[in-house]
Formats: sequence, structure tokens, C-alpha cells
Amino acid sequence: MAAEGTAVVGGGAVGGSLAKDGLLQSQCLDAAPNRRRSSSLSRDAERRAYQCCREYLGGAWRRVRPEQLRVDPVRWEVRGRARALRTPPSGVSTALPPLLSVFLQGVDSLVLESVMFAILAERSLGPQLYGVFPEGRLEQYIPSRPLKTCELREPVLSAEIATKMARFHGMEMPFTKEPHWLFGTMERYLKQIQDLPHTGLPQMNLLEMYSLKDEMGNLRKLLDSTPSPVVFCHNDIQEGNILLLSEPEDTDRLMLVDFEYSSYNYRGFDIGNHFCEWVYDYTHDEWPFYKAQPADYPTRGQQLHFIRHYLAEVKKGETISQEEQRKLEEDLLVEANRYALASHFFWGLWSILQASMSTIEFGYLEYAQSRFQFYFQQKGQLSSFQPSS
Repeated sequence: MAAEGTAVVGGGAVGGSLAKDGLLQSQCLDAAPNRRRSSSLSRDAERRAYQCCREYLGGAWRRVRPEQLRVDPVRWEVRGRARALRTPPSGVSTALPPLLSVFLQGVDSLVLESVMFAILAERSLGPQLYGVFPEGRLEQYIPSRPLKTCELREPVLSAEIATKMARFHGMEMPFTKEPHWLFGTMERYLKQIQDLPHTGLPQMNLLEMYSLKDEMGNLRKLLDSTPSPVVFCHNDIQEGNILLLSEPEDTDRLMLVDFEYSSYNYRGFDIGNHFCEWVYDYTHDEWPFYKAQPADYPTRGQQLHFIRHYLAEVKKGETISQEEQRKLEEDLLVEANRYALASHFFWGLWSILQASMSTIEFGYLEYAQSRFQFYFQQKGQLSSFQPSS
């Protein structure tokens, strides 16, 4: 869940990671409706950017003076990170490329994501990794832009995303193959919410309004009865994490980025989560900084288009009958739409907790309520699941 644009990078990192200790000021439902995001970098962030380039790149970068280095915020993200672009030092070497620095929070996220990032870079599936430092990493800047929400429904791009997801799912990674991430994380989120001070916070109202503890048990039972292969999942394939390359070397125009939630998980979650992201546009520049259009959830025809390209990549080189193909498609439709419920539940809990932790200007409680409303709406349609064509 990310938004393209600028960011305030306080001390080199944006608040909001769940790994962060302590509670920060809450964003409440009655926050100022016309508030806009600011778009400047702190002097401390610029200083740290300068130090990172000197210390981790060496060579000509060590001769750079602070005034020669230009630092621009290039992306603001709701899910706890910031990106800053360092342009080549003026008057030093025109051969030095621009760099992108990703600021993270939490030792676990830094170690795991950096390992994933390095492996993907080695396999030419992601940008090159130039350095890892305590707050994040330095990576190759690739001329590109993130997709827009409306572009997810473009047939050609949707087919390419499906192919890219299938390739991602086919990777072998050196992490636990047990699918503990989904419910393990949700259980942790739920406990953290329950442990918040009971001071009438809107977060607790949402918890009680939707009976989330009991409902999680219902969701687990539904998904236990839903076969879904365990594969290496990105777990956050939304438009902000899909780059459209400006200068692709071949016909592969897309690149997935931001692997902080990646893990071995149920295939259905990655697909269902992606379908849910068709609904949410995070580039809205006024409170609550997102727009939800439930009618934009992919139709049966759009889902089948995605699924057929996904299966074409997974089954590449295999010969299957038309009957088997139809069964695979129908089974995956049910699987994806049941796991779409898990996507709503996961990000709904995440957003309730963020409302008490994050300093990022975003309508976290409004977003959580939107996800749970959509959850129950879709749950009611599952018994006779038949998306409109």
C-alpha cells in the first residue's frame, strides 16, 4: 500500500513500521480532512544520505562535498519506508549513476529484505544492491515509474503482472517453507491491538464492532478447507510495487520491488491480494489519502484473463486438456477470492495498529473500516461465488 510522491523523511526514516518500539501519536477519525502531505527532506536526512554515499560507495564518492550532492525524495509510502534519490555529484564524474536509497525500520525487516533483495538482484529480477546500512540500503536506481491503479486492469499489463507473479512464485528461497506468515502475523497484530491502552480509542471500537477475534477463527476454517499451494509470495503486489521500466532491455517491461512482506505463503493470498488492490488508489493527495472504488474489483472475465496467463507460465511446457484447463481456472477463481478475504483481514488489522503507531499522514482507521466492510461484503457473496462477467 504505497503512494507515489514526496515524503517527509525525519531522521532518515519514515515512522510506521510494526517493528518499531513504543507508540506514536495516533491518527484519529476526526483528523483534519483537508490536510496535505508535506514534501521536504530534513537536514539530518540529507546529511545521512551524504554519509551513506561516501562510506558505502567509496571511490569518487569519497571526494564529494556535501553541497555537490543533490538529494530528492522520490517516493512516500504508507507501509513504513521512504525512498530518496541521490543524483551524481556535480563536477566529480559524469559516469557515476543516480542511486536510490530505501530507508527501513526494524532489524528483522532489514536483514530479511536485504537477503531477498540481494538474491533477486543476482538473478536479474531486481535492482542491484550497492550497500546495506543500519537504517536501510543503497540500491541501483532504475528509470521507471510505479503503475497507477487504473493500469492494473489494462489487459496487456494484467497479463504481464500475472506472468511476473508466476515466475516469482516459482523461485526457491532460503527461508522457512512453512506457511506460518499469514495467520502468525495476523494473530500478532490482533494481540498488539488488544494490548493497546483501553482509553476509548477508535481502534478498540473497530475490534469490537466486527468481532475480529471470532471472525479470524471463521476465516481460518474457510481457508483450511481451501486448497492452495505454498509458494514464495511477494504478499504486496499492488501498483506502487510494480515498476514500469522506462528503458527495458527486452520485452519484460515490469519489475517487482519492495519485498518486506515476502515469505512462503499460500498462492491464493498473492493473487487475491492483487485483485483487492484494483480497488484502492493511494495517490489521492487529500485526507484520507486514498480512494476506494469497490466496483473496480476485477470481474470474472478480468480474473480469468489474469489466471490464464498465470497458469500459462506455471504450466509452461506441459500439455493439459481443455477440461483440465477449465478445472484449474475455476479452482483458482474460488481459491483467489477466498484468500481475498484474508487480504482484507490482514491489511485491516495492520491498519488499525498503524493508527496508533504511525506518524505518516494517512487515514488508517478509515482504511481499516473500508477493508472490513469489503471483507463482509465479499464473504456474503462466496457461497454462490460467481463474479459478474
